[in-house]
Amino acid sequence: MERKVLLSVRNASRIFRMGEVEVPALRDASLDILDGEFMVIIGPSGSGKSTLLNLIGGMDHPTSGRVLYEGIDLAQATDQALTEYRRHQVGFVFQFYNLAPMLTALENVQVATEIASDPLDPGEALALVGLAGYENHFPSQMSGGEQQRVAIARALAGNPKLLLCDEPTGALDLATSRQVLALLVRLKEELGKTLVLITHNSAIAGIGDRIATIRDGGIHSLQENARPVPVDEVTW
Repeated sequence: MERKVLLSVRNASRIFRMGEVEVPALRDASLDILDGEFMVIIGPSGSGKSTLLNLIGGMDHPTSGRVLYEGIDLAQATDQALTEYRRHQVGFVFQFYNLAPMLTALENVQVATEIASDPLDPGEALALVGLAGYENHFPSQMSGGEQQRVAIARALAGNPKLLLCDEPTGALDLATSRQVLALLVRLKEELGKTLVLITHNSAIAGIGDRIATIRDGGIHSLQENARPVPVDEVTW
């Protein structure tokens, strides 16, 4: 069955101004994100990956072009509308876990549920990422992989349609990276979440349903991945 388009980026550019100098971070980029897919965006540092993810996540406006979520143009949305979009439609997972060190795992997840309109139970979110029994652990008592799973649970707890993952394995070793990637694949397959993952690591790109390559701020290529690489075969 053909998947519908959940989000479209259309001819989006983002220019940053530093005094009299204009620095183009994204140039005329167009990309569709399909409902329920795992999209990987790959490119070297400075290629525009994070800028594109910020536009998709409603954390920034394009200088020109459109970003359409279920037909609503985020580029024209008010700051309040973007805040509502980020709270209710999107979950964010970053390279560095951004957990509050003085809060337990459960309390870190509760931060997301308190602002969501239809949240998951925080304990259920932790169980979904394999951390049942870790509710009262503080970040300092957990490994890097466990902290990243708490961060994923926090992103899931708001019950978003779209999960945006910015180099989520960048601070992890290979074995732990595989565990985190396997979890992300399972969230797509079992919960029907739409995932967008950005990476500079070509070994990771193969797990996606589609792979977009970005260079010098533009989408260089987009390819279907008929046979995604099993996570346990990912290596570098």
